[in-house]
Amino acid sequence: MLSTLRELIRTGKLRPVTDALLAAVITYGFHLLYRHFAAEINAVPLIRTLTDILSQAVFDQSLWINRHVSGLQITTSDPLTMHFTNGGMIWINSGCSGLKLFMQVTVLFLLFPGPWKHKLWIIPLGWLLMHLSNLFRIVSLSVIVLWKPQYWDFSHDWILRPFFYLVIFAMWVWWVERFRKVRLKSKKG
Repeated sequence: MLSTLRELIRTGKLRPVTDALLAAVITYGFHLLYRHFAAEINAVPLIRTLTDILSQAVFDQSLWINRHVSGLQITTSDPLTMHFTNGGMIWINSGCSGLKLFMQVTVLFLLFPGPWKHKLWIIPLGWLLMHLSNLFRIVSLSVIVLWKPQYWDFSHDWILRPFFYLVIFAMWVWWVERFRKVRLKSKKG
């Protein structure tokens, strides 16, 4: 048994398992650390400023999509609240900014093995994908609050919040398949 395990490690056949475990530890570890230190992190003036800027951008851009693409009739009020014709509303708070997801993508790709020259563009691409995913989430929640408000809580907590992790996972798989394998092949050859 032990010799079989050694052989699997030597030949690199366990690489997908160890890579997946490493990515899971980094992602979940960051989530736990962020959750534990959220008050301290969010008290940093730069973090507060970035959160405010991103929250405003998410609000403005999702409102524009809702009005001009989806054709929804929406009124607004401060702070960052959309009111729908059926009396429902969505408030974009600091948790909706996406900044934690930006940090999570940054930490994952900084810590996960791979060529640094590619990390310099994959991390900003991750930020863009997190922002676009966040816009998709808010627009989807807008449609849900208008047409099926009874599903809002479930959709928010159990479908659209985990959706971010699906996007992060897809990015990570692409990274491993495209750049990690190239690096491993070049080391062998």
